[in-house]
Amino acid sequence: MKDILYKAYQVAQGDDGIFRGEIKELQTSNLPEEDLLIKVVYSSLNYKDALSARGNKGVTKHYPHTPGIDAAGIVVEDLSGQFKTGEEVIVTGWDLGMNTPGGFGEYIKVPSSWAAKHPSGLSMKESMLYGTAGLTAGLSVYALSQLVKPQSGEILVTGSTGGVGSFSVGLLSKSGYKVTGVTGKPEGKKLLERLGASYTISREEALSPSRSPLLREQWSGVVDTVGGDILGTAIRSTVQRGVITCCGNAASNDLPLTVLPFILRGITLTGIDSQKAPSELRNKIWNLLATDWKINYPKELWSEITLDQLDDKIELMLKGKGKGRFIIKHNH
Repeated sequence: MKDILYKAYQVAQGDDGIFRGEIKELQTSNLPEEDLLIKVVYSSLNYKDALSARGNKGVTKHYPHTPGIDAAGIVVEDLSGQFKTGEEVIVTGWDLGMNTPGGFGEYIKVPSSWAAKHPSGLSMKESMLYGTAGLTAGLSVYALSQLVKPQSGEILVTGSTGGVGSFSVGLLSKSGYKVTGVTGKPEGKKLLERLGASYTISREEALSPSRSPLLREQWSGVVDTVGGDILGTAIRSTVQRGVITCCGNAASNDLPLTVLPFILRGITLTGIDSQKAPSELRNKIWNLLATDWKINYPKELWSEITLDQLDDKIELMLKGKGKGRFIIKHNH
């Protein structure tokens, strides 16, 4: 395969110690020696990418580096034989964009086991609108739906105006569940209603001052994205044989709890790890997102940008002022 010049948003540490991103011209020969070369058409900006772009060593250990934990593109070459040249694929999670050059470059090179076949029911732009957040929401809803059915009762979604939370509300509503969303944002109620939520409650209403190990049974299932006291309250309020999925720690890593909800009510707490989800399960979720679970995500909650707009959006995200999803289009 001949060497290809391509553009990438690459982050490096300056002489002043500050990490900055610049659009650089790079060569595919300098990408990792893996079997799958992909021409990236779309990526998306995630909080983990913003951290990587500002030198967070908890995300990225070595620089210069190209962030981008999500990528949708076209196979250029696959030495493993798993994919055909010209086939559309999605790569999310694993080590992409963390310590492996990611989707903010026009080309990536990864193990073929990291890639999922792109479902025909989604455009590449739509798949990056979902990205890691949508895949995580899909994994959460799938896990919950194995034991809790729409007729079982009400489902609580915490952090419901965030990426994973808002997709979860939409997917659950699309699947026929009655959903209550938790939001601390004044404008959150209208958004959640548009996504199909039946009710909304405030963060304060999602917390209980009682330290009782069991609270009044209320939720048949919970999709939690925040952890901490809100998750603890939700678990203590879940009905007999209910299911809670946990995928985030925006509120806290701590979980104030006893074992009583598990041994007296028989509830299930399921951890969701989208980063290393098996390929078979990834393909199943992407196919569901393209068919039965496909939702119309509000247009005002996402925008398409290019590489030269990334810096401004990264700053907004780190300051907590970014609105919605940013989808990056590569102009090859």
